[in-house]
Amino acid sequence: MDKEYLIEKWLKDDLSNTEKEAFSQLDDADFNTSIIDAAQHFKASHFFNLDDFETFKAAYYSKKTSVKTLNWFRPLLKVAGLVVIGLGLYFVFFFNTVTHVETLASEKRTIELPDQSTVVLNALTRMRFNAETWDEKRALELEGEAFFKVAKGKVFDVKTEDGMVTVIGTQFNVKQRENYFEVKCFEGIVKVVSDTITRELKAGDRFQILNGKFTETKTTVSAPKWTKNVSSFEEIPFSEILAELERQYNIEVIYDGENPNRLFTGGFVHDKLENALISITEPMNMAFKIRSSNLVVVHEKEH
Repeated sequence: MDKEYLIEKWLKDDLSNTEKEAFSQLDDADFNTSIIDAAQHFKASHFFNLDDFETFKAAYYSKKTSVKTLNWFRPLLKVAGLVVIGLGLYFVFFFNTVTHVETLASEKRTIELPDQSTVVLNALTRMRFNAETWDEKRALELEGEAFFKVAKGKVFDVKTEDGMVTVIGTQFNVKQRENYFEVKCFEGIVKVVSDTITRELKAGDRFQILNGKFTETKTTVSAPKWTKNVSSFEEIPFSEILAELERQYNIEVIYDGENPNRLFTGGFVHDKLENALISITEPMNMAFKIRSSNLVVVHEKEH
């Protein structure tokens, strides 16, 4: 049967049983019914009146047109979204001037900064700086340990989780590990700010916060020994010695002793694990077992 003929008779409520069956089979019968239902239940407009088939048809095609418009607009939204994402990635890759440097376990690396200052990074250390703004602001962030030779110029800032180190032109070492913050000055003057503590260090001065305890001492060396593949310590808890051994040899150390906080003074080499273990266990009257290529057990000596 003709579709418009059925709709016109349906509006007049004049469908025969056969015609009702044909109307219900129309692909948009539910849609047509929803228009009438909406008109009948719309309370705010008492003058709304759907008088004839032509009025209904206008409403019908108005609805159909808006649906089609939305369908072609959605792909444009997707395209626009892809463009925004693409531009974001472009700016990240081509305009991000922050330099990230990271060392692995048992690795050391020397970095030259834009002003020809140099930084030697110890094992498992991270550093970040902005090369684009370096001439205006010499500043970097550090996690781990590094030895700096700073060229003369503007103020040079090293920001760590535990404090800020500020210099102009000098040589110094910064160590920031878990519960351990240390600054040693080898040349010039270094300003250190950590929480409420502020100090100016001169050559030979050492600033240390270990497990929340602040101390000031002296150092007689002219450069950190770790840059020459030797780790050295002055009255440092044995647990930190073992942690540094893990970083330098990329191993796991299991401590099977009574007191990991006993203080240790001495050092170990970075080029032979067995020699390193002997040099840190003998002074503590302890022993060790190398279980595998990356597992060592340090334990009390058997009597």
